[in-house]
Amino acid sequence: MRVLNFSPGPSALPLPVLERAAAEMTDTNGTGQSVMEMSHRSKDFKPIIEKTEALLRELMGIPANYKVLFLQGGASLQFSMIPLNLAAGDAPGKGKKVSYIDTGVWSDKAIKEAKKYAAVEVRASSKDKAYTYIPQAPAPGADDAYYHITLNNTIVGTKWDKIPNTGSVPLVSDVSSCILSEPLDVGKFGILYAGAQKNLGPAGTTVVIIREDLIGKAPDWVPVMLRYDTHSAEGSMYNTPPCYGIYIIGLVLEWLKNLGGVDAIGKLNREKAELFYNYLDNSKFFYSPVEKPYRSLMNIPFVTREKDETKKGELETRFVKEAAAVGLLNLAGHRLVGGMRASIYNAMTIEGVKALINFMEKFEKV
Repeated sequence: MRVLNFSPGPSALPLPVLERAAAEMTDTNGTGQSVMEMSHRSKDFKPIIEKTEALLRELMGIPANYKVLFLQGGASLQFSMIPLNLAAGDAPGKGKKVSYIDTGVWSDKAIKEAKKYAAVEVRASSKDKAYTYIPQAPAPGADDAYYHITLNNTIVGTKWDKIPNTGSVPLVSDVSSCILSEPLDVGKFGILYAGAQKNLGPAGTTVVIIREDLIGKAPDWVPVMLRYDTHSAEGSMYNTPPCYGIYIIGLVLEWLKNLGGVDAIGKLNREKAELFYNYLDNSKFFYSPVEKPYRSLMNIPFVTREKDETKKGELETRFVKEAAAVGLLNLAGHRLVGGMRASIYNAMTIEGVKALINFMEKFEKV
């Protein structure tokens, strides 16, 4: 029996993608070999990476003056690469001014890393209310090198309801848990970056979409592997890229295109989220702690209404255990915030969401 996987990442992949990958495991595109065996510089792998990039450009409407890079190190490495490439000074610790908005655990990690290389100003934060909302975004400083936001906050389940206008200052965003979940105007950003393991493919590949004028700004002391110009000049092939991950991303993008593209999946994702939030808002047992205007489509934390903290913890532990027993997996909240969380990425069907709600309705009555 195939389970319903509500993990925040690595997350579920579309079943047709897994089945095709399995069928092509030992013979991809008639080559007589697996992608995992191919030289990244071979005539066999070249059409795979080119197709993957072309599909991503098509589905996201990526303008011609942006580069698409397939890197490694997860979104966490981008916490370092972004300030190193856009704001680092002539020597470590002497960087340019940059702005960050603090909306959760991952933005906080990005801020801490950027402080090693740039003069960081945290212009707004929602930490005062346990990150349950998105704060107003003040204007950037006139001399800021960039302005950073985390578009969707995986752990706390919030998302920006509108993209801030940063004028001539490049807007940079972590879109790991919301990429391709709904239409997004790439042209409003200088850099978008995403770990693949939520909506794109398996863990191990990171996609960076960067405006060309932001490439080549790193000082000479920045290591070669941490420079965007290194990877851009070599078409993501300066060293061996995550070939199999890129191949799977290509299959996921084909699947998404066949569904009708980002507009179609965005409509489906809104239906899934509305169905689940509507249940939570009318439940006498569970509720969403996130303020309504800022609720994520992808990651939905929820808790019980039990006031006694000991009983609350026991109830939530039992819920996660009993859900897993019936094939509803990975519903525990992040260790830093507790509670429960359902991540309903593109691969999660509306039937899967309904199955979760049905289980929750039964749990309420016990």
